[in-house]
Amino acid sequence: MQAPRTAIAAGGKSIYGAPLGILMLEARFPRIPGDMGNGLTWPFPVLFRVVRGASPERVVLEGAKGLLDAFVAAAEDLIDLGAEAITTNCGFLSLFQREMAERLNVPVATSSLMQVPLVQATLPPGRRVGLITVSASTLTPAHLDAAGVPRDIPVAGTENGREFFRVLIKGEKHDMDVALAAQDILDAGRDLVSRHPEVGAIVLECTNMPPYAHALREALGLPVYDIYSFIAWFHAGLRPRDFGPPADRRTCLGG
Repeated sequence: MQAPRTAIAAGGKSIYGAPLGILMLEARFPRIPGDMGNGLTWPFPVLFRVVRGASPERVVLEGAKGLLDAFVAAAEDLIDLGAEAITTNCGFLSLFQREMAERLNVPVATSSLMQVPLVQATLPPGRRVGLITVSASTLTPAHLDAAGVPRDIPVAGTENGREFFRVLIKGEKHDMDVALAAQDILDAGRDLVSRHPEVGAIVLECTNMPPYAHALREALGLPVYDIYSFIAWFHAGLRPRDFGPPADRRTCLGG
């Protein structure tokens, strides 16, 4: 009788089944479902780590100066726990894409902005990607260059809105009126397409904007891409879907 095969389980990690690590800014505003920092947003397990000192104001308004080492150290902690890839909780961290990819021995996707070239490639001639950001006034050419985004991309921000920017970036209060925040996003989208009728798709820079993407799509009638769409794609490469054993080549594919 043939001896049963011995199953060998590979070790070397502290946590299993959560290959994606998310570096979080240090903030206390509400993270509603759809927000990158809400665990219920993701259809797969993730690992979170807060980067101490990395406030939204410091990252978005002050260019994340002096924070690179803190982000690398936090990413290394996640990798030590079991993360096989790293992403971040702010699109403005595109500034760190090259350095983090160089210093970490895993794939790194710092920013939703990295989708722009791919989305642009899907559009017909004469149509362009438009960008909605939490702060157009501080989104610099350096942020765009780091993600491969054209400097002349049409942009609209939320800094003149009534709720979204005040709560998320300025930290004026811990509670948020979700309806007002949604209106800020919709207003930015309508402003963008009114000034740039050539826009054929929208990319949302801010990782707190996915809860409003559906309403924006309904209002503008344009495809909307955000950190959720980007990280769903990113994760799909870490854990490709298992379709079972290959079909018998003698059978007709697709039944």
